[in-house]
Formats: sequence, C-alpha cells, structure tokens
Amino acid sequence: MDIQKSVCASLTKTNTLWILFVTTLLLFFTFRIVASQWDFKFIDSISSPEELRNIIAAMSAEQKISHAWATSSLDVAFPISAGLLFAGSALCFFPKYGIYLAMPGFLAIPTDLFEGVIQILALTNTADLLDLKAIVTPLKACLLLSGLAIAAIGWASGLFSKLRAKKDHI
Repeated sequence: MDIQKSVCASLTKTNTLWILFVTTLLLFFTFRIVASQWDFKFIDSISSPEELRNIIAAMSAEQKISHAWATSSLDVAFPISAGLLFAGSALCFFPKYGIYLAMPGFLAIPTDLFEGVIQILALTNTADLLDLKAIVTPLKACLLLSGLAIAAIGWASGLFSKLRAKKDHI
C-alpha cells in the first residue's frame, strides 16, 4: 500500500505533471512527423477489422516495418506518458475522488499497449487478431478521452481557483 501512495504522491507533483505534459505533446507531434516521413496513416484510431486489413494490405513493406517500429516505440511511450498525465492530474486536482477519477488514465495504458501488440502482429504478418480491435480501439479511445476530459476539468478548476485567490488577495 505504501508503494501505491508514494507513486500517487509523485504523480501529483507539479514538476512531474509538467514533464508528462511536455512529453505527451512531443510524442503526439512526433507521431505526425513519422507518419508523414514514411507516408503512412497510423491505424491506431481504426477499429474496423476489414478496413484495417485493406489498409495494411495496401502498405509497402517499408511502410509496414516503419509503422511497426513506430508502434513499438512511440506508441509504447505515448500511452504511458498520457495515461500517467491524466491519472496524475485527477489525483492532484480531485483529492477526495482522485483515485477513482484516475482510473481511465491508468486503464488506458494497458489497453493501448494491448492494441499495439495486435497491430504489430498484423503489420509483421505474424498473426491476425484485428477482430479484437473492434473492441479494444473504442475502449482505448473512451478511456483516453475520459482521462483527457477529467484532466482538463482539473487543470481548469485549478487555474480558476488560483486566479480567484489572486483576485481576492489584491
């Protein structure tokens, strides 16, 4: 239990949250650069197994390998960074119910990593588990968007509280 408390405490530190925020933004933009460099569309947001099979079939060997490398590197770091940012923000700004509000951020991490494994297996022609993406991808999107919404509300309420305190102090 002490490990959980210390992890949660470190996630709520301002420096940690800023590092996670900057890292998440850098990874987000790096995705765009990588996709444009190797001229492929990331398949992370596509949940239709047939559409995925068609997109992968139309990719060149270089695009498949590039996508697999991006998935095994950027798409491992991104959900960890974003998930921890969202969870840490919930813990920081909602101390009473933060552990519950942090769940979407925490759960997005393994969900996104599992989706990445499915994609890598398909991109490398190792196994076709793309039917699972019909469930995993919408679940991942729901968890990430919920985490983002909770974090945004937390940051907005924190900023509003600081501005109101500054105004009251003047």
